[in-house]
Amino acid sequence: MKRIAIITGASSGIGEEFTRQICAKYDYDEIWIIARREEKLRQLADQLNAAKGRQLVRPVVMDVAGKAGVESLKAFIENEGKAQGELEIGLLINNAGFGTYGPFAETSINRQMDMVELNCTTVTGICGIALPYLKAGSVVINTASLAAFLPLGNFAVYGASKSYVLSFSIALAAELRDKRIKVCALCPGSVSTEFANVASNGARKEVKGGFPPQKVVAQCLKRAFKGKTVALYRPKWRVTAFMSRFVGRYLGARYTYKYNPRPRTPDTDLG
Repeated sequence: MKRIAIITGASSGIGEEFTRQICAKYDYDEIWIIARREEKLRQLADQLNAAKGRQLVRPVVMDVAGKAGVESLKAFIENEGKAQGELEIGLLINNAGFGTYGPFAETSINRQMDMVELNCTTVTGICGIALPYLKAGSVVINTASLAAFLPLGNFAVYGASKSYVLSFSIALAAELRDKRIKVCALCPGSVSTEFANVASNGARKEVKGGFPPQKVVAQCLKRAFKGKTVALYRPKWRVTAFMSRFVGRYLGARYTYKYNPRPRTPDTDLG
């Protein structure tokens, strides 16, 4: 049986770092890295395969957003199973996602709905289609966010979508425990990735106070394989998550709306 690891959103940032560390430290027959940006995927795969001296990392250029994206990945896995024999997904990392800065009324509703499709529908669907291929010892990691712990003004839909990912991941961990399948939600705060550039429409090139992803990813992998349900690397992130229990949801949202604006280029499409 071929054991594979699957990583979505693997062309940069946290997904790229997951790919590098899994390639270096973990034992799988293949690592499928999935994203839309072909050039970045192939560059990463070529670099890592050259270092390993074999074809371990396999770039899969695919848009996994929404129901259509999930169906595309399902068909790909089924076709691979027919071509290569029985497959086991030893590690699944749902990392594809994005956010948008700004008040809800001032951001494109189409962009917001696309975010829900990718951050929520895709995560749910990929977990569902992966279930038949998960065996005892398999690990699922879903990338949530520190924003999952409290409603946030100027970040309303993103925070809500990541709150869904956190809640879903913990519930799925409870349901799959008897099958010895582990599920962990990664909940990072500010990490040095392309996130801010996308969320701000180019107004902010880097996340303010962004933390390098290497230690964040290493700690997440360690916790996930130990069966922990949440990964929060930095002490300040753990304190923030804990203290959110004592802050009223409305108060948190109102405060961040009034006092925590983020720079952004206005959307041209508000419909």
